[in-house]
Amino acid sequence: MGLKSFEQSSSSSIMTDLLRRCGGYAVIDGGLATELERHGADLDDPLWSAKCLLSSPHLIRRVHLDYLEAGANIIISASYQATLQGFEAKGLSREEGESLLKRSVQIACEARDIYNDRATKGCWDIINGDETSTKQRPILVAASVGSYGAYLADGSEYSGMYGDTVTIETLKNFHRRRVQILADSGADLIAFETIPNKLEAQAYAQLLEEESIKVPGWFSFNSKDGANVVSGDSIEECASIADSCSQVVSVGINCTPPRYIHGLVQAIQKVTSKPILVYPNSGETYDPERKLWVEASSRGVGDGDGDGEFVWYVGKWCEVGASLVGGCCRTTPNTIRAISKLLSTNSSSISRLE
Repeated sequence: MGLKSFEQSSSSSIMTDLLRRCGGYAVIDGGLATELERHGADLDDPLWSAKCLLSSPHLIRRVHLDYLEAGANIIISASYQATLQGFEAKGLSREEGESLLKRSVQIACEARDIYNDRATKGCWDIINGDETSTKQRPILVAASVGSYGAYLADGSEYSGMYGDTVTIETLKNFHRRRVQILADSGADLIAFETIPNKLEAQAYAQLLEEESIKVPGWFSFNSKDGANVVSGDSIEECASIADSCSQVVSVGINCTPPRYIHGLVQAIQKVTSKPILVYPNSGETYDPERKLWVEASSRGVGDGDGDGEFVWYVGKWCEVGASLVGGCCRTTPNTIRAISKLLSTNSSSISRLE
């Protein structure tokens, strides 16, 4: 069930329609790169997970399918670190780079088609390991747009510090063509992910308006202190930018330790009535110099020490306003399966009350 199923809806209502069809809560997929590595991919490359668009697209499709089978309603394309500038640095032409961007969305759409075909032929939709009705659950494909810092691959996506020479025009010019291509790729949504500062949020919002992008998007920020985005900009100020942009249909947090999510959702809710999404990482910390995830030096309750603790917090996040929940780095299909099971129970409770 893609965008055609929502063709009677305006951009502003596609997310509310999805949530209604899902019973009030929807499930986003989990970590892509770490799952690709688990399947044998070597991602020690400036392109990171986007390297697999060149070397092993079948692995990307396999991971998408793993998350669909775990119960995801939204799968995110492998384009987070796929940029035209990055592809050109690898020796590819502009045309080849544009083709790979489109391919990232096509692979996700193919996975959705395969999943729906299997569900139809099997006469059930597999959710949470149960054989349920023949009705297919709604599944959307989101085209990922990573930050300028992700392209730099120097850790600045986790600091938001781009330097004084990087202006809003710099960022708009950097992202413009990629956003145009992804908007025309067949994706249902554009996911602007791991936004590290207010400047880049402003650039995205202006770009969506300037280019008259019709495909709805979401803005998702990252935080390392539970009150601000990683640059130090206020989460409320950043969320207000998303709230004021008509093309943005949801706003939230990703790639952030689970212990910070509760407070961040409460802060975002003060400035927007748009659906709030959260997909934290596992609670570990990324070391940009060594390019690996390490256990936090002071882990505490809510750091996601295992799927059980991570999923226990999902209910708390939903209580304060989150309606779309998934995982980011280091989360797995098992994490998403547990989230799906919990949210399915919550959705059933809502249905009984209505």
